[in-house]
Amino acid sequence: MTAKEIDQALVAGAEQVGSLLMAAAEDQWFDRKSSRMAAKDLAPALVAFANAEGGTVVVGLHSGKVQGFAANTAKLNDFRQAPFDYTRPPVRAEFDEVACVNEAGDADVLLVIRIDPSEHVHETQTGDCYLRVGDESRRLTFTQRQELQYDKGQSQYDGQPAKDIDLPDLDGNLLNHYKKAMSASSVQGILQARSLRTRKGEVTNGGYLLFGRTPGDLFPEAYVRVLRFLDTERGTGAGLNVEEGADLRIEGPIPHVVQRASMEIEKLVPKKRALLPDGTFGPTPIVPRDAWLEGLVNAVIHRSYSIAGDHIRVEIYPNRIEIESPGRFPGLASPSKPLDISRFARNPRIARVCADLRIGQELGEGIKRIFAEMRRVGLTDPIYRQTAGTVRLSLVNVPSIDPRLAAQLPSGSQRVLAILRSAGGSLGTGDIVDALQMSRPATMTRLRALQNVGLVRRIGKSQKDPRAVWELVDGS
Repeated sequence: MTAKEIDQALVAGAEQVGSLLMAAAEDQWFDRKSSRMAAKDLAPALVAFANAEGGTVVVGLHSGKVQGFAANTAKLNDFRQAPFDYTRPPVRAEFDEVACVNEAGDADVLLVIRIDPSEHVHETQTGDCYLRVGDESRRLTFTQRQELQYDKGQSQYDGQPAKDIDLPDLDGNLLNHYKKAMSASSVQGILQARSLRTRKGEVTNGGYLLFGRTPGDLFPEAYVRVLRFLDTERGTGAGLNVEEGADLRIEGPIPHVVQRASMEIEKLVPKKRALLPDGTFGPTPIVPRDAWLEGLVNAVIHRSYSIAGDHIRVEIYPNRIEIESPGRFPGLASPSKPLDISRFARNPRIARVCADLRIGQELGEGIKRIFAEMRRVGLTDPIYRQTAGTVRLSLVNVPSIDPRLAAQLPSGSQRVLAILRSAGGSLGTGDIVDALQMSRPATMTRLRALQNVGLVRRIGKSQKDPRAVWELVDGS
């Protein structure tokens, strides 16, 4: 069940609210708790939601039954005080009582707790730190907590007030579409519920990026540039290989940017003749649509909007698609192990609204889905590279190694091939070490294994030539 459906369930009426909420799946933004639990046991969920993207906890539901609070109304006050008594610093939360009919058929209430995403790292009174990941409130290790503190920084940029921006500066049509999609009673109410307005009523940066008429006036780099190149190399100066008419700048509110950019990319992606699922031959994109679309959505949702002077680029080549966005991976995460990167939304408010609009499901599975799509069609795994201020994703149209051969090679050998393919030429050992994020001896082990099976070759004047390079053997 989506966040929209949770909101709809909460206004469904006393007879239905309990059954609707019991049928809902617990997820990134929703959790159920028993009214019979101790107030202190609510703290992990409060901390987890505040450390992630916020969310809603409904107390009074357990094991398929609507418990309510009629049997112990004094506990309502205990739960209301839980953020102050059992979390540090106190989690910001709003409390509301929603009428329901309990399991005995009597009029009762549920306690609804709405938690804001926080700019701070919170912990329980016992010193434990939690993060909401999918349907779990996951306790973090010391290292993971350090990463979270690094990621949080001073504050979340999408939650800061947008300078001199008010409701009339937002796109009314887009807002009304969102209000209708969420079955909300008012635009102001849904903006407040999604933390797109501050408690003083100011529109946040996230709100303006999502719904602004012209967000580019405050955020001039908040656009997507789509380019198609005629060759596998971009070239420079007079030799720049950008195709005439295939250099597009797409700007506006985030939902429009994603929609328009995806339409333009789909037009520009090269296609090859291949066997289709129905047994006929027809045009097939060199990279599966779901893979590059997920990469685009991730870039737009998770880019660092506080970084001035850079924008998202989607570069389309005859043999690959590359997507580069401002901002690095969270904390201490390594691009050499993208599937191990834990979920963290740099822009939690933007992420949640995009999930409401089905732009991004935001279940922490974006990277996993990209890998799955590339593997589904038999292509080499995606490649992530990180610079001082950006992350670049490469989706290359090259078949992966035969599984029988891959089983004979050291783990990570496929990535060495992918790095060389993405480079489009030869690379020195040091370059491969940096891209692979492994030690030099470990990298050499993989290079020699690939050399032994005839997939790569070393080009140098001698075995100790410091200028020697590695390149793919034709057909690798």
